[in-house]
Amino acid sequence: MARTESAMLALGTSAPDFALADVVTGNQVTAQTAADAKGLLVLFICRHCPFVKHLETALAQLGRDYAGKGVGIAAISSNDAENYPDDAPRSLAEQARRLGFTFPYLYDETQDIARAYDATCTPDFFLFDGGLKLVYRGQFDDSRPGNGLPVTGKDLRAAMDALLAGKPISSDQRPSIGCNIKWK
Repeated sequence: MARTESAMLALGTSAPDFALADVVTGNQVTAQTAADAKGLLVLFICRHCPFVKHLETALAQLGRDYAGKGVGIAAISSNDAENYPDDAPRSLAEQARRLGFTFPYLYDETQDIARAYDATCTPDFFLFDGGLKLVYRGQFDDSRPGNGLPVTGKDLRAAMDALLAGKPISSDQRPSIGCNIKWK
């Protein structure tokens, strides 16, 4: 299992816009339509990666826990579906339905959005404030496949809770670790 760290895009960076179709509904979603009053969480995930599989149930729970609280969530898969068919839109839609995702799951066929975000791995997390400026990019928590630590989402949840409470978010952020994005 290859381990790739997130690139740690500079804090304060503006959220790159996107216009992608939700794999479940077919509806077009943009950064602006996905965002809520206090912010936007963009997560780069996929179906086949063991790092994502390790925490996918917790990601679904995160969506339920933060629904309607002021931070919108959008998941994006940018993997090459030709060489990784588990990451094709139809398969992603099955994943979203099975897990009960409450947020849109988008497919970035051109991989342009992953490049715009400097996303490097799955999972890769980007939390933006209400002005769509980056305030957190880093790991979900310390749990990894096989390390025995429970999946809690403590790092990302702490950043989201601070954002919602109007409190500062620590700039001491640890990179996410996962599979590299499968580039064409």
